[in-house]
Amino acid sequence: MKLEILAFGAHPDDIELGCGGTLIKHISSGNKVGIIDFTTGDLGTRGSSEIRLNEAQNAANLMGLSIRENLNFKDGFFQNDDIHKKALIKMIRKYQPEIVLTNAPSDRHPDHGRASQLTIDACFLSGLEKIDTNQDVWRPKAIYHYIQFNNLIPDFVVDISDYFNKKIEVIKQYKSQFYDPDSTETDTVISSKSFFESIEYRAKDLGRQTFCDYAEGFISHQLPKVNLLNDIK
Repeated sequence: MKLEILAFGAHPDDIELGCGGTLIKHISSGNKVGIIDFTTGDLGTRGSSEIRLNEAQNAANLMGLSIRENLNFKDGFFQNDDIHKKALIKMIRKYQPEIVLTNAPSDRHPDHGRASQLTIDACFLSGLEKIDTNQDVWRPKAIYHYIQFNNLIPDFVVDISDYFNKKIEVIKQYKSQFYDPDSTETDTVISSKSFFESIEYRAKDLGRQTFCDYAEGFISHQLPKVNLLNDIK
């Protein structure tokens, strides 16, 4: 199956938090979109591998993803080495995406920056004929980083005003991770009520700056090319 967009994330819920609205928007427009999670997030304070895999599938179903796979890398300890690069190369060649989305280039969680560079390297290597995986070579046309915990400055934003409510509904599928006043598990930074509210605040703030209600920001790995007439419609 060929995809228009393939999003990579170190942990289940990374992608939904960072660019869920953008993916939902493109799926609603008829594009084929997929997600590859690196780990099950098993080092997370709350939940478990089994719970998070189930939550990820529920989120995938709600979004309408064409595919979602988990590479079962070691949470917290996966490396940007030959074995991990080869695993990503196989996914890129398998789904031949036009656009790849990946973790923030730097962030509070060290897995995020490492996953970001791993994705960039794999996208380039996937286009080299002498790396043999018994697949056709493929290199995406563009790589964009979604923004996560740290407040990074985006190169561009996507208007998700019509899709923000569904993004929140998707995020709420991760019941083990986010605000739940009835939970008896240890509180974390992302399980606080204020963190959940910050998701809406960031989207509103980016929207305010770009004349829409809600937006998601992205950092471009390459110099972005824009069509001015389309951008001002």
